[in-house]
Amino acid sequence: MIARALWFVAPRHVEVRPLELLPPAAGEGLVAVECSAVSAGSELLAYQGAVPADLPLDTTLAALAGPAQYPFRYGYAATGRVVAVGAREDRAWLGRRVFAFQPHATHFVAPLASLLPVPPALVPEAAALYPSVETALTLVLDARPLAGERVVVVGQGVIGLLVIALLARFPLALLAAVDPRPERLRWSATLGAQWAGTPAESAHLQEQLGPAAADLVIEVSGQPAGLALAQTLLGFQSRLLVGSWYGTRPVSLDLGGRFHRDRVRIEASQVSTIAPALTGRWSRERRTAFTWELVPMLQPEQLITHRLPLTAAPTLYQQLDQGDPTVLQALFVTAAGPDEEEA
Repeated sequence: MIARALWFVAPRHVEVRPLELLPPAAGEGLVAVECSAVSAGSELLAYQGAVPADLPLDTTLAALAGPAQYPFRYGYAATGRVVAVGAREDRAWLGRRVFAFQPHATHFVAPLASLLPVPPALVPEAAALYPSVETALTLVLDARPLAGERVVVVGQGVIGLLVIALLARFPLALLAAVDPRPERLRWSATLGAQWAGTPAESAHLQEQLGPAAADLVIEVSGQPAGLALAQTLLGFQSRLLVGSWYGTRPVSLDLGGRFHRDRVRIEASQVSTIAPALTGRWSRERRTAFTWELVPMLQPEQLITHRLPLTAAPTLYQQLDQGDPTVLQALFVTAAGPDEEEA
C-alpha cells in the first residue's frame, strides 16, 4: 500500500511524500494514523538544521535510530488503529487503538511489541500527547521537589505547562512560571502557578522568592536567554534542572561570580532514560503505566491550538520557526485518501 509521510529534506524544507509499505510480517501490525502530535522543541531543531548530524535521532526508539542527515523522517507521537496484522495469532490486535513512537505519516508498519494500547476512555488527541506527559513526569521525578520549596518553571510551552500542572499537586511554598508570551502565562495560572510573569517582570519574582532565592528552577524554555534567566533565580545550594535540548545551538553559562560560592547544582533531565537513583523502584513499565493514569488527570488535549492535515506541515513549521505566538500544540490529523488505501 502507499501511505503519505513527512520528510525533513533540508534546513527549513519539509515535504510530504508517498511511502510504499510492505504488508506486515508475523508479529507486526499496519496502523492507520488518526493523529500525530508535533513536538515544537525537538522538531523545530530538526527543521532548522540544528540537530547534531553525528547523533542518532533517538538512542532508544527503533523508528528513529538513523542519523539526523537529510533527508530523514521525524516525529514520535502517533495514535491510530491497527488495521492489518501479519499472522493469524495476532488478530486480537485488529481494530485496537494504539500509540506509537513513530514519525509523522498516514500509516506505518511496526512490531506489535512496540505499540502501546490506548486506554479505552481516552480520545485519540489525548493519547497522542502521551510523550509530553511522560516527559513532564520524568522532569518532576528528576527534580525531586520537597514540601515547602520555592519552585520556578522557566518556559511555558506544552512541557512547561504540564510540569506546572503536576507541581501544583505538591505542597510547595511557591510555584512560579516564567515565559515571554502572556497567552501562555494565562494557562500557567489556570493550571496552578501562584505567580506567572514575563522575563521583564523577573524582579518582581525575585521579591516573591526573597533573599534565599528559589530552591529549585526547572528550565524548559528551549532558549539560551531562558537558561540565563534561570541562573539569576538561584541561591545557595539551589538546584537547576535543565530539560531543554539545544541541539547544535551554542549556550553560555555564567560559572563565575556566585556559581561556585553558592554551590549551585545543575542537572540534566531526559525522558529516554530513568535516573539511576530511581531505577531500583522505577522501571519503564511503571513509568508507562503511571503516565497513562496522568493523561486523563492532566487533560493535555486542552492545550491543542492547531489541528492540521499532514499537507499543511510546511506552513506549520514556518509558523513555529517565526515564533508565531498562537501556536501552542499542533496536531496532524490524518485521514485515508484514495491513494492511501491498500492496493
